[in-house]
Amino acid sequence: MIALIDYDAGNMRSVEKALTYLGERPVITRKREEILKADRIILPGVGSFGDAMENLERFRLSEVLKEAAKRQIPLLGICLGMQVLFEASEESPGVKGLGILDGQIVRIPKKEGLKIPHMGWNSLSCAPDGTLFEGLPDHPYVYFVHSYYLKAKDPQIVKAMAEYGVMIHASVESGNVFGCQFHPEKSGEVGLAMLRNFAKLTEVGK
Repeated sequence: MIALIDYDAGNMRSVEKALTYLGERPVITRKREEILKADRIILPGVGSFGDAMENLERFRLSEVLKEAAKRQIPLLGICLGMQVLFEASEESPGVKGLGILDGQIVRIPKKEGLKIPHMGWNSLSCAPDGTLFEGLPDHPYVYFVHSYYLKAKDPQIVKAMAEYGVMIHASVESGNVFGCQFHPEKSGEVGLAMLRNFAKLTEVGK
């Protein structure tokens, strides 16, 4: 079972629809017991970093997600859901992220000819060992909507990058924890293939 975390900050239905198309039976939940019994967990997200963290705290989900990560349950953060896995964001000064992974979220710098938010299709440069990108072409196109981007502390966890004025850490993988700045559920067949790769995962060590 795939648990879709319901914290009033996610593009829940589009992710649910994509997973259902793949033959999965996702459960939209904010219940601790359901989340920790899940085979895999997806944390979607749209909106602001501060609002997302406020909601995760309000629904007592922060500690549940940290526990799930410690239990080695595969966890995928999408867009804002990836950003909150890290320590902090320039979007919401003073607000702490989950801190499951080390890194900061910073604003895409203004540059002539570039529109912010970054909205649309962009190619990725993928590392050869990225689990989500198994079986995909070398430079797949995916769909982005964001104004802030990740600077991961450890470059070894970065499995895909995109260029938009700066080099964006577009996808990460660290043990059982995965993240995509882009929206796989809105990225056509390529995005479905990534979600399929995630859906095949089991807990690390199983």
